[in-house]
Amino acid sequence: MRKRLAAAGASVITLLAATFVFAQPAHADTGLHVENGRLYEANGQEFVIRGVSHAHTWYVQETDSFEGIKSHGANTVRVVLSNGGQWTENSASDVADVVSLCKANRLICMLEVHDTTGYGEAGAAVPLDDAVDYWLEIQSVLEGQEDYILVNIGNEPYGNDSATVADWAPDTSAAIRRLRGAGFDHTLVVDAPNWGQDWSHTMRDNAPEVYASDPTGNTVFSVHMYGVYAQASTITGYMDAFQNAGLPLVVGEFGHDHSDGNPDEDTIMAEAERRGLGYIGWSWSGNGGGVEYLDMAGGFDADNLTAWGQRIFYGANGISDTAEEAMVFGGGGNPDPDPDPDPDPDPDPGADCTASYSTVGSWQNGFQGEVTVTAGDAAITDWTVTWSFDGGQSVSQAWNADVSGGSDVTASNVSYNGGLAAGASTTFGFIGSGGAPGSLEPACATG
Repeated sequence: MRKRLAAAGASVITLLAATFVFAQPAHADTGLHVENGRLYEANGQEFVIRGVSHAHTWYVQETDSFEGIKSHGANTVRVVLSNGGQWTENSASDVADVVSLCKANRLICMLEVHDTTGYGEAGAAVPLDDAVDYWLEIQSVLEGQEDYILVNIGNEPYGNDSATVADWAPDTSAAIRRLRGAGFDHTLVVDAPNWGQDWSHTMRDNAPEVYASDPTGNTVFSVHMYGVYAQASTITGYMDAFQNAGLPLVVGEFGHDHSDGNPDEDTIMAEAERRGLGYIGWSWSGNGGGVEYLDMAGGFDADNLTAWGQRIFYGANGISDTAEEAMVFGGGGNPDPDPDPDPDPDPDPGADCTASYSTVGSWQNGFQGEVTVTAGDAAITDWTVTWSFDGGQSVSQAWNADVSGGSDVTASNVSYNGGLAAGASTTFGFIGSGGAPGSLEPACATG
């Protein structure tokens, strides 16, 4: 298997929100930078990461992946590199090509050294200091790219061995100081220990000290959420701790399933969206060793999304709906990839409720639909929407509604969105199998 994630070696308890507050260093004033616990572009526009990882170092020929990742709405790609410690080193010219591909496809590029994975427990893993040596080696191709690049110093740099995990804070601080001393002005991203999952709370508890070691205040903390994060309370507790401390956090990796447990991807994505935190899913394609289910695109084919790919791109709080392109590329929001060519702007004001449909995104043999339910000129307490597919389509997954049926579909409100004030609206979404319908005319009724 290309990507190894060890199981957490201890039971997880409910996390308590941190209460520490500290003076933050002055932030960097050029390129991507951190300010007051958030990530901003050079022009002051906040940037929220929505992306996926691409295993470039093992699949250097799969350069079309950048275009494929962008085609489904991502604004960021996390690129796996090697410093030669465990795999073939990616040369400076190769990294320059990667940066060019990111920019050509209007993607912010998070570059990471993967050879540090599980140091202290994985025999072949290298220390963070070796990763820093590599960044200094290729510094010339990264200089001047601060608007486009985040430097993820080392992937999951410590395993579960308590003796080495204890070194996470001083070693990470030393890595930051070396890079800053050498002139790196980029936003730095530091991964948690415990194979990225921080079940020991080492990163959480020592984050203020590590953040203070960066004289530019331009460091983001990255937690990887797999089996340790199977309960909503664990996810929200961890995020609370960083938000209460005013420290920047990104979910640098997560999946919908894993060998060490079943992560709660729905809560991860919903809470990240609610709080304005970034997330990056693992991974675009090329997984092996029994975790092939973590592939988002079968065989690196952007038109062949797996169930996981459909979920992260087009499910609730997914990338397609929530990602905004970086302003440095002229972004500020991605257009609807398949807008309704003839929306009805004037629902019948006398009806109890009306419903309208739009196709949010589509791929080979699948699509994402969204239905907007609008109350008429009086408040309603419940609603039911019905429609018929005429092309053999069916609904395979839905959110914000209870959906049943095959070609004839019935969708009813759930507990929290049935009551609508006069003229108010709510939406629900679904993943459909088959080709996206050219048009759909749902009917809405109450009672």
